[in-house]
Amino acid sequence: MSLFEHGGSSPYTAQEVAERAGVPLEQAKRLWRALGFPEVGDETVFDDSDITALSQLTGVVGSGLIDFDLAVNLTRGLGQTMARLSDWEIAAMLHRAEELGTASEGEPESRAGVFGMAMDTAEKLNETFEQLLVYVWRRHMGAALGRLEAARSGDPGTTQLSIGFADIVQFTALSNTLTEEKIGDLVELFESRCADVVAVQRGRVIKSLGDSVLFVNDDPIRAYDTAEGIINVIGRDPRMPDVRVGLATGSVVTRLGDVYGPPVNMAARLTAVARRNRIIIDEETARLLPADQFETRRLPARPVRGFGIVEPVAVRRN
Repeated sequence: MSLFEHGGSSPYTAQEVAERAGVPLEQAKRLWRALGFPEVGDETVFDDSDITALSQLTGVVGSGLIDFDLAVNLTRGLGQTMARLSDWEIAAMLHRAEELGTASEGEPESRAGVFGMAMDTAEKLNETFEQLLVYVWRRHMGAALGRLEAARSGDPGTTQLSIGFADIVQFTALSNTLTEEKIGDLVELFESRCADVVAVQRGRVIKSLGDSVLFVNDDPIRAYDTAEGIINVIGRDPRMPDVRVGLATGSVVTRLGDVYGPPVNMAARLTAVARRNRIIIDEETARLLPADQFETRRLPARPVRGFGIVEPVAVRRN
């Protein structure tokens, strides 16, 4: 079976899929939209695998384990994650195909040739990557359940975290001077280096926005070490642009794989205050950092959007 085929040979319309799965058409459409796909009207674009998937999901709903709204919620998360992963994978395969095409022929491969090589590589990786996908999902589920267990004494919807926001200084101006390929290489290197540092310090990358990364740590000292590590591997590298990092600590809401709350907004706002390759923190993070290990210095009060007048805090290790 091809990577780009679903799993059956009989074409169905959305109405026929819903009927065969025993699901109201509107529910089937809602789940399809949650996956991130547009409605297709009466086109015959579905097959037996779509019926199976819909039947399995609605079967779980029917068992009473979850309700339909939760099924839509989980489906949306799955769709968004898989869409980004698929785009990421195909882009990586295209980049690899371009490298191989140039190396083997001594000159750039034709666009059609590059596409063909990328699709062939993706086909060959399909089975292994699918197994890896399940393995990684299980490992992350175990980690997420571990965090839930550790926080079960409090409100399960909120948690106390140190939030870090790192961004590239003057990225817009910088990107205007680079080719598209070099912009892509810069963003990839920035994100990968940040992710490595965050993982070493037992934190989590919540999301990457091209020129910025939002990460969290359970411990403010590790959050500082993460921020310092990002500056060391990016801002101190003469081949890379400067960065700024803001840290804020407090209670945040964890929902849909993201974090929300004043500390998240504060960390982002503090990057505008930070000088190049420096860390700026909020008052709560400063309070939690041990005075015998860190030197903090209050900066002049200034207006911070959404927070009024704020006194940011500069910090460094003793």
